Amino acid sequence: MDQPQAGPSQIHSEAAMTTSAGVTDANSILQDSVPPSQATPAPERPLPSTHFYSVEYPGYVQPSSAPLAIERLGGPHAIDSAFRRASGRDKVESLLELRLRPGNPYAHPIPGEIVPTSNIVLKVVKRKRRRKDDQEGVQQDGAVGEYTVEAVGTVPKTARFRSMADFQYQPDMSDPVAHLRTAMDAMDVDGILKYHIPPEMEDYTITEADPSAMEIDPQLLGEGEVAMSNTSTKTRSNLRLFTPPLFSRQGVPQNYNYKANPASVETIVVDEETGEEKKRLINRMRWKGYGPIAISYADKGVPDKPSATVEEQRSQADKKILQRLEELFAERPVWTRAAIFNQFTPLEVRDIINSKYLLPLVSYVFEDGPWRDTYVRLGYDPRQDPDARFYQRLYFRNINHPISRPSVVSRRQEQRNESAQARFSGVDDRRSHIFDGVTVTSETAAFQLCDITDPMLKEMIEDEDALRETCSERDGWYTTHALERIKAVLRHKFFSLLLGHVATREECERLLVPDEGSDKLPQRHRHRLKFGKHNMAKGALPPEDAAAHRLMTTLEQQRKTFPSR
Repeated sequence: MDQPQAGPSQIHSEAAMTTSAGVTDANSILQDSVPPSQATPAPERPLPSTHFYSVEYPGYVQPSSAPLAIERLGGPHAIDSAFRRASGRDKVESLLELRLRPGNPYAHPIPGEIVPTSNIVLKVVKRKRRRKDDQEGVQQDGAVGEYTVEAVGTVPKTARFRSMADFQYQPDMSDPVAHLRTAMDAMDVDGILKYHIPPEMEDYTITEADPSAMEIDPQLLGEGEVAMSNTSTKTRSNLRLFTPPLFSRQGVPQNYNYKANPASVETIVVDEETGEEKKRLINRMRWKGYGPIAISYADKGVPDKPSATVEEQRSQADKKILQRLEELFAERPVWTRAAIFNQFTPLEVRDIINSKYLLPLVSYVFEDGPWRDTYVRLGYDPRQDPDARFYQRLYFRNINHPISRPSVVSRRQEQRNESAQARFSGVDDRRSHIFDGVTVTSETAAFQLCDITDPMLKEMIEDEDALRETCSERDGWYTTHALERIKAVLRHKFFSLLLGHVATREECERLLVPDEGSDKLPQRHRHRLKFGKHNMAKGALPPEDAAAHRLMTTLEQQRKTFPSR
């Protein structure tokens, strides 16, 4: 048996099979009249090697409007680039976009994709000739056509636009945000600098005359209807909304049953200045934050009561745990998260974490400064109490400690392994917030000065000669020199324990010997902190000093690179 030929023969054989399957009844009639020996196979026609690209344009295109259609597709270069990248690793970049409003940045295009096809381009020619008179001798006007078909090439790729067009919205071009967008597209620096945020007027709806209102002869209306006919108005939105990059991610139409949000209720709000009543939609199911009140070091006062949202949950709080928290904060006004959790059982710690409002009922937090990331008793201001120096928090980042986000299953397994190791090793995990200079319970160092029991560090912490008169945002109640000495010893002792070595007093005293001719301590290689306000308590420079430092460094590098001739 001969093997089937590739190329045109397969196409024609499939066409013959399709034709024979579609005329079964006629074929059965031919079998009775034509012998099988006289049947002739369909002729084979070679396909030319010329390739054409096809675009299924979602619109009416005439020969005169073809340049306009090509322009809306991005031009010949965009079309050619899309067809050339429609295979391999560049298939993602083969997107062809149809812009019905070219030049408008707020008009979302219709995406099209390049798909492989096996179509044939046919050239059909119709030749006309005059009709002859019929047998009855009646002359009939018209012409009889003769058709010739010729294959001129194949279509291996076709651009199709099968997805839905995105929602279209045209904002007000006189709005300052529209001017900013135009200036950014044109890289107009003056236009960008002229942008300013207009004051919020809350004029979210505008009432204007309705031009489509029907004008009725006043004589046809009563007295009460005359005024209403002259005041035909309509209301339009004035929200000044601007389009996102994409409205809908759905490219295929779906039967979605739209309905109003059942959690949104309409309420009436009274303007305090004008007394005008306005209707607002309020979401009853919105998320309510139960976090503690956070203040900055630069804020003048401190909160003396929890927020209203947290106060509403006081009746649902566990009375026993809440009373225990109040007692602990009465004994010690400032706690770290690890220190306060170590005062409770694991079940009680789980209740504190899950409830989210137990700690905010009795404490607040600082966003920056020496007491950053600590819970402070409500009404207590450590910036006014010199004894609050013992509650300052020191933190050292271990750059060798890997930062990972384990899954829930692996996290639970690690907790079981750690608890089992703690039981067999005899180490009390509830003392993880205490540093004694001999044992280490964590790979990260975050301790309050009152939780450091190492004898050498304790002497330095309790030294009253190392205090300043007013509290500092960076060093707290200690002088810069005294706090740097404490950090140097604590850092050396902690990282020595991570390496399995207990630092001796002689080693730490050598660290405190200043360099010759200077009062500064010898520099040790350590991780460089980013300049920022939140890192000031860790030893980083203030932002203004950091900017000056970078400028001096740059000038020094340029001086070395380009020496004066």
